[in-house]
Amino acid sequence: MDLIRIGEKLISKNKIIKAIEDILLARQSGLSQAEVAKKMGIDRSFISRIESLGELRKGRTIGLVGFPIKNVEELKEMAREEGVDFIFLMNDKERWEFVYSKSGIELLNEIMEIISKVRNLDAVIILGSDQRIRLFRALLDNEVIAVEIGKSPMKEDVHVDKEELKALIRSLKEV
Repeated sequence: MDLIRIGEKLISKNKIIKAIEDILLARQSGLSQAEVAKKMGIDRSFISRIESLGELRKGRTIGLVGFPIKNVEELKEMAREEGVDFIFLMNDKERWEFVYSKSGIELLNEIMEIISKVRNLDAVIILGSDQRIRLFRALLDNEVIAVEIGKSPMKEDVHVDKEELKALIRSLKEV
């Protein structure tokens, strides 16, 4: 049974767990503690305490963005294992599907959403052409670590050395 009696109160553990899950999902989606607190009718400090209770690590948040990558799945798996906070990797076919599968406004909104997420990270590794790297540096205020994989325009997928990228990620986490 998920019910607990505390004095005259009858408490549902499932209701508490569901509320905490909702709070964390809202925070993960990009809402601030204040926005979530207002939405849920609770104190912002309560959200901070929940996050502190569950925090596994402090340190730099890292993102990995790149295209056109030949070994996307291999790099995604390694990046997840290394605790990379945001991963956005595509091969050439996927990047063109990403562009052409959306209306203009849908594409604009999704790109703005991605930029917003990436700007909230401490450091971002960019795997891309010389031109894409220049654009990312212009758009981002955070640390950009550029790995140039070719000159623009790139039309073929490029294999990225997983071990070299892993070493780069680990060096960023140590800073």
